[in-house]
Amino acid sequence: MAVTTASAPATGVWGTIWQGITRSTSGFIGLCLVLGVLLFSFVGPLFVDPANPTDVTRIWGAPNAEHWLGTNHEGKDTFTQLVLGGREPIWVGFVAALITVAIAVVLGAVAGYVRGRIDHFLLQVTDITMTVPFIVLMLVIASFYRTSSPLVVSFIIGLVTWPFLMRSIRAQVLSLKEREFIEAARLQDLGTARILLVEVLPNMAGYIFINFIIAITNAIYAVVGMYLLGLLPSTADNWGLMIQQAWDNNAFLLPQAAPFLIAPMVMIMLFQIGLVTMTRSLEQALNPRLRDR
Repeated sequence: MAVTTASAPATGVWGTIWQGITRSTSGFIGLCLVLGVLLFSFVGPLFVDPANPTDVTRIWGAPNAEHWLGTNHEGKDTFTQLVLGGREPIWVGFVAALITVAIAVVLGAVAGYVRGRIDHFLLQVTDITMTVPFIVLMLVIASFYRTSSPLVVSFIIGLVTWPFLMRSIRAQVLSLKEREFIEAARLQDLGTARILLVEVLPNMAGYIFINFIIAITNAIYAVVGMYLLGLLPSTADNWGLMIQQAWDNNAFLLPQAAPFLIAPMVMIMLFQIGLVTMTRSLEQALNPRLRDR
């Protein structure tokens, strides 16, 4: 007798995520916004002049057929600078979010599952870090270690933004620890590491992924704020640097300079809106309790 097997509704994790996003109009629109900004920032530079030459005769020039968004205080094309300025904040936001989530998940999972002195010590470290205002700690670290490396900037942001997420992860692990399947795994003596990696963390995948997206948005705002405050050297095109230059050169007082100030803020807003609108659909796709609703 032939044995028939039921076909899976989605091919793997990525298929499940895709189905979860496309089933929601807002999630699909958010995905389109995110992909559009990513293509604009990472593929767009292939179609513009990376040198973006200076023309002192066209300082704060109004938009025209040659310069779609006008020119800046140096006579450089605003649209070209906008295209070239997206890679660094997005890259920094992504890497910083990875660092934040990695630290929070590791420490939160260990603290919530092991408990005892380890939990007490990690909570003390977290509380001490949380008592220092985030922006002040970030400013102090950036001031002592001024760097133009996106990777170092990512580490700076990631190392000061993990405490709040760590406490949330710990609370989730404390709740899951009392479930029947965790008790069964402990009775089988599977080991702490295997229980955390195989039983606990997969059941928190949706929650972790949503917080990863939130961490990206927070990191992008952080790096833009650091540029706006002049804490990072202006060695490369960056949306945050564009906003700082617009502020320093009083672009808000010149109507023809409005695109130079507004354009980077619009790009940041579109990317953030896209990420946020994806979160609900991703949660439904990754959370088994919401997937079939």
